[in-house]
Amino acid sequence: MGQRPHRKGSQPEPRREDFAPAARATGPRGFDKGARDEQRRPLLHSGQTVELTITGTDEDGFGVANHEGTRVLVAGALPGEQVVARVTYVGRRETFGNLLRCLKSSPDRNPAPACDMGKACDGCPLIQMRYPAQLAWKKELVSRHIGSHRSLDKVKVHDTIASPKELHYRNSAKLVIAGKFSDPVIGIYRRNSHDVLEIADCPLHHPLINKVVKAVKAGIKKGKVPIYNAKSEMGLLRYLVVRVAESGNAVMAVLVTSEQGYNEIHHLAKFIQDAVPEVAVVAQNINNSTGNVIFGQRDRFLTKTHTLRAYIGEKSFSLSPRSFFQVNSGAAGIIYEKVREFAALKGSERVIDVYCGIGGISLFLADRAGEVVGIEVVDSAVTDATENAALNHVHNCSFEAGDAARLLEEIGEEGGAQVIVLNPPRKGCDAKVLESAAALQPEKMIYVSCSPETLARDLDILSRLGYRTVEVQPVDMFPQTVHVEDVALLVREKHRD
Repeated sequence: MGQRPHRKGSQPEPRREDFAPAARATGPRGFDKGARDEQRRPLLHSGQTVELTITGTDEDGFGVANHEGTRVLVAGALPGEQVVARVTYVGRRETFGNLLRCLKSSPDRNPAPACDMGKACDGCPLIQMRYPAQLAWKKELVSRHIGSHRSLDKVKVHDTIASPKELHYRNSAKLVIAGKFSDPVIGIYRRNSHDVLEIADCPLHHPLINKVVKAVKAGIKKGKVPIYNAKSEMGLLRYLVVRVAESGNAVMAVLVTSEQGYNEIHHLAKFIQDAVPEVAVVAQNINNSTGNVIFGQRDRFLTKTHTLRAYIGEKSFSLSPRSFFQVNSGAAGIIYEKVREFAALKGSERVIDVYCGIGGISLFLADRAGEVVGIEVVDSAVTDATENAALNHVHNCSFEAGDAARLLEEIGEEGGAQVIVLNPPRKGCDAKVLESAAALQPEKMIYVSCSPETLARDLDILSRLGYRTVEVQPVDMFPQTVHVEDVALLVREKHRD
């Protein structure tokens, strides 16, 4: 029946950002509302060629068509198009196809997409769509989720703010190294597979990332560096992680290995630096574990410099090999400025930044707050945040590591806060965190989200805890993909006191 295309949760690390579940609503740009759970006898077979009319898209960016009662999802097809597609997978609930050609094209179709690997690589499912149409698509996606809750029916969803760059915006990449030293492959996993798709010149990567990838590949060949094989658990090189500090065009290359391999890695590091003079840091991360976790717990540096200096807006950040940092620093600056605008601080407020990471939002708010307290469960992130505060000469920020709900309760005993920022991972906030935040009765909450679905869920919960969502601002952090960041402003309903 063919290989089922990637859906959320089926793909191993390292991945580009996971895609959300399929949409089931209507809208002006054609989100499909077909009944996902309806059981139908398959009328199509894998390999069959069929003409289809695309009536909508799902949240993974697939075009949606109906063929004699069978729901067909076509990668790369846009609403309103008539297409010829080849069926690649037939399931009880979903049938998938690849676009062969358009008989009638949408005016939203990009006539010259920057990459032609769409059939093999699912990293850029919207690259066939003109950028203004992508922004409208993302606004509708957010509006659909917000509108699915009655408590949020009066919330204003603004037009999506564009990324400063549509291409080459990613300042970091995590890539698999596979194959043999005589013919290495550096890239990402293919859909629903452990086979590695080579990514030689990705249009989303900063050009220096692509340059480093080519240098590493050449260095592996020249030095005959053994590549790790997950099945045999033999070999040395496992992953390549590249970071670029755009402001100074400085690069960090992290070679993740299964063991020490000092001589091979030392010579490879020198080769990379000779080939790409912008490489300022080369680190070896040693990961002896099995599975798809990228980083181990040990770093060894092969250069005198151990960190990169990166910037978001006017704030600088020191990045070590395993530091978290926003992959699109230009769009991150827009998000941080929007948080600062929504907070509208007057200089005396106490702000709690929950899930603060390395302190980006905290540092942006500190200049206009009386005090900022960052909360983060990852110890190393708190260490980085503390160092970044010192780097920026910020003295009214402190950071605490631990469970967010517990720390919020402790902060409540110390006097509460006037503003709380919530910036959770894709799964959203635990209910206990939302309850603990609301119990502090801040005048405002600002919720930064990378998932419209969990954002809407949590805003609905907060509405029952006495907080009204005023507005939501989508920001395009990841052009050409289905992902969108959102910043939501909530205010306390005082009549509930």
